[in-house]
Amino acid sequence: MKQYDIIMIGSGHNALIAAAYLTRAGRSVLLLERNDRPGGFLRTEELTLPGFKHDVYSAAHPLFLTGPAYADFKEALEARGLRYLNTDLPTGVSMESGETAVLPRSSDALAAEAERLAPGDGAALGRIFETFAPYAGDVFELFNLDLTSERATTIIDKLLHKHDQHGHSGHQQTLSSFSAYLFSTARQAVSELKSPVTRAMLASWVTHLGRTPDEVGSGVWVPLTAMALMGGGMPIPEGGAEKLASSLAQLVIDQGGTIIANSQAERIVVKNGRAVAVRTAEGEEYHAKQAVVASTGPDQLYLKLLADEPLPAEITTQAKQFRYGRGCVQIHLALSEPPQWPDSRFNNVGQPHLTDSLDGFTQAIAQGMADLLPAKPTFTVDCSTNLDPSRAPAGKAIMRLQVLEVPCRPRGDAAGLIPVGDGSWTPELTERFAERVISVVAKHIPNIPSAIIGKYVVTPDTIARYNLNSGPGDPYGGAHDLAQSYLFRPLPAQPSHQTSIPNLYMLGAATWPGHGVNGGSGYIVAQQLLSGQK
Repeated sequence: MKQYDIIMIGSGHNALIAAAYLTRAGRSVLLLERNDRPGGFLRTEELTLPGFKHDVYSAAHPLFLTGPAYADFKEALEARGLRYLNTDLPTGVSMESGETAVLPRSSDALAAEAERLAPGDGAALGRIFETFAPYAGDVFELFNLDLTSERATTIIDKLLHKHDQHGHSGHQQTLSSFSAYLFSTARQAVSELKSPVTRAMLASWVTHLGRTPDEVGSGVWVPLTAMALMGGGMPIPEGGAEKLASSLAQLVIDQGGTIIANSQAERIVVKNGRAVAVRTAEGEEYHAKQAVVASTGPDQLYLKLLADEPLPAEITTQAKQFRYGRGCVQIHLALSEPPQWPDSRFNNVGQPHLTDSLDGFTQAIAQGMADLLPAKPTFTVDCSTNLDPSRAPAGKAIMRLQVLEVPCRPRGDAAGLIPVGDGSWTPELTERFAERVISVVAKHIPNIPSAIIGKYVVTPDTIARYNLNSGPGDPYGGAHDLAQSYLFRPLPAQPSHQTSIPNLYMLGAATWPGHGVNGGSGYIVAQQLLSGQK
C-alpha cells in the first residue's frame, strides 16, 4: 500500500511551502502534480528565442520576501540555488503625456517625489500612511492566519471596533476608522492628492489584487500595497521565477518528501467521514494517514474530486456559484537592446504602469468587465534583464507586458476594430490585440517596436489549459471582490482552510489570503496540521 502521512493535490508554491514545513517536522508527504514539473505559476521558459528566459506567469515576489516562510527557509533555499535580486524603485507610472512618477522604497524619497509633482502632495501622502500605520501590523499579521482562528478573530475585532484603554469594545460597539477603509474605493483613498500622476501610480495597483479602483473595498489596498512594495521591493529570482519552485521542491525532497509529476488527481476517497486516499486518473491510489490537502478551487474540490461523496447542500450550491474574475494577457518580448525610457530612472523601476490617467485606467477596466477588449489597454511593463542580465544574451533584453483587464472570453471590441468570433483567443485575435498593446508601449518607449525580435503571447485560454484552478483563464483563482473575499473565501459556508471533512484542507489562490506568490495559505495550513488539528 502506498501510504503517506499527508497527500497534497497540486504543487504550486503554497503546497510546496506547506510540504517544506511538514517534511521538516518529520511527516511523510506526497505531492501529486498534473503538469510536468512542480511550481504552478512559477515557470520560466525560453518562449521567444534561444537564450531568452521569460517568466511565463508570475515574475516578482515582494509579499513572499516579507512573509514568515521566506524567513524560516531563506538559508535552506539559498543553499539550493535561490537568490533574489531587488530594486529600490519597485514601481512607477508613465503617462501618455510624458509625465512620470516613481515609487521609491524610502518614505522620505517617496514624499519628495509626490511633492515634486504637486506641492502639498508630500504631506498629503504622509497623512494617508499615518492614518493607516496604526493598523498595518495587525493587517499584515492576518495574511498568515486562518481568519476563523481565535487569534484572527481577536485582531479583526480590534481592527473594526473602537476599544477603551483596557482593550474592551464595550456593550455598544462603535466602528473604528479602519472599518471605513473596508468600504472605501481606491479612488477615494488617493482623492486628497492633487497630482493625477501620483493618483494613477498608487490606485492602479489594486488591479494586481483582483480589485478595481472604483470597487467598494479597494481603498484599504492602496496604502497596504504601497507599504508592501516599500518593504519588499520588486524582487525577482536570479535565473527566473521558477528558481523559487525548484529550490522549494528540492528542499521538500531532501527532507524526505515525494513529488510525482504528470499525475492527475481524480477522486478523494472518503470513509467514515474522513479523507483517506487520493485516486489518480492513471489508476493509482495513495493513502493518507493524517490529512489530504487540495490546492484547488472549491468548484474543482467539491464538484469533481468529491463528486461521489454526500456533502452539505449549502457547500455544493456555493461551489457551483463560485465566480471567476477577469482574464490576463501577458506579452513576452525578446529585444535586440534594452528599452530606451525617456526618464532614465525607469531603467531601474521594477514594474511600472503605462496609462493616460486613472480615468483611462478605469475605463479600460469597465470595458473588460463588459467582456469587451479594451480600446486603449493600460498595463504594467517589466524588464527582468535590468536586474538579471543572465535572462538574455549579452546586450539583449526581455520585456513582459501584463494586461489585467481583459475578458476571459471577449464578446466584442470596445474600439470596434477586432472581430472576436466566438470569444476564443484565436491566433488572429491574439495577434491583433497584442499589436494594440505594443502600439501603446511605443508612445512611452521610443525604440519599441523596432527593438522587438521575438514575441510570445499568453492568453486566458493559455492560462485555462495550464492551470485548472484558473477556470476560464482567471490567473487569480476566482474573483476577489468583496462578496468573495475575507471570510467569504473560499465559500461563505467554509470561511476556513479546513473543510467540512475534518482532515481535508484547502490552500492556494481560492483561499485566504488569495492569489499571488505570498505563501500565506501554505504557511497557514502547515501550522494547522502541525498543531495537531485532524
